[in-house]
Amino acid sequence: MSALFEPYTLRSLTIPNRVWMAPMCQYSAPVDGPEQGVPQDWHFAHLAARATGGTGLILTEATAVSPEGRISPADLGLWNDRQQEAFGRITTFLKEQGTVPGIQLAHAGRKASTDRPWRGGGPVGTEDHGWQPAGPSPAPFADGYSVPRELTTGQIAEIIAAFADSARRALAAGFQVVEVHGAHGYLIHEFLSPHSNHRTDEYGGSFENRIRLALEVVDAVRAVWPADLPVFFRVSATDWLTENGEGEGWTADETVRLAKELRSHGVDLLDVSTGGNVPKARIPTGPGYQVSFAERVRTETDLPVAAVGMITDAAQAEEIVATGRADAVLLGRELLRDPHWALRAARELGADSRVPDQYGWAI
Repeated sequence: MSALFEPYTLRSLTIPNRVWMAPMCQYSAPVDGPEQGVPQDWHFAHLAARATGGTGLILTEATAVSPEGRISPADLGLWNDRQQEAFGRITTFLKEQGTVPGIQLAHAGRKASTDRPWRGGGPVGTEDHGWQPAGPSPAPFADGYSVPRELTTGQIAEIIAAFADSARRALAAGFQVVEVHGAHGYLIHEFLSPHSNHRTDEYGGSFENRIRLALEVVDAVRAVWPADLPVFFRVSATDWLTENGEGEGWTADETVRLAKELRSHGVDLLDVSTGGNVPKARIPTGPGYQVSFAERVRTETDLPVAAVGMITDAAQAEEIVATGRADAVLLGRELLRDPHWALRAARELGADSRVPDQYGWAI
């Protein structure tokens, strides 16, 4: 029996296997007009292919809770009825394939208003549908980036309310998992890390103050999300500063402390990544290079975890789950390369898998 293809239950929701799709931006939504931030045919085809390919849980790309929260002008959003309606078409199809639809809700903070990667990915101005980003402090992400406006406590409250509103819309659109994006140098991560958070009020300074926004967003989302459905939180377990002796940043020790707090606030699983808040950070990449951070959280807390980062083959993924290093694996670029990775992995591991009737003759 393959551990990777065992069902997994969180609250009342059972996910058919432990092969999950990580959020990956497609930068393919209309940038203005009534279709701004609305999923298009590309998004439907992209996500549907991974569902027919046997993926157990699919998390959409980082979906902004407000126009200013998009990473790029071409990102998806969930702040209006048109966006909600378009997502409903996607969730319906995913469920028909036996896949659990999940959404990652996000605010890009000081890393907002950037271009599509294939156009360089740098900051864009108003002439290219850009805007001035906002963050915890007036500290730009990197040279050449706009200086973000420092958020007031009133504006922070508005962003928290926007997360709750988007979560309500996500539920109405048919999603069964909601993930709060607290990683990769975006707004919540910016508040967590002393590298980017230089505030002296109740949202800065001490560990307790720096995690305040994360907990308040989780509380707001949990308050509108059904008690029988799970909430995830994505974290960058380290900024890769202290490990490299390069200054003060968010650390793995703090991630463990945060995980315990998140658990008590109703988070059901921690999606463990790293980095993204420091430009040109020295990150020792390699197969499964982030799994140890997920494993540590699972070992030192009672919070379930999913591991991500250069997980590419079936035996590797099976080992991570079977040995208890993580409860599930999240595949990113490997699922871009192979939408049917889960079906192929099941064959390699001798496991049962869901195959659409239309494809059954080829198995």
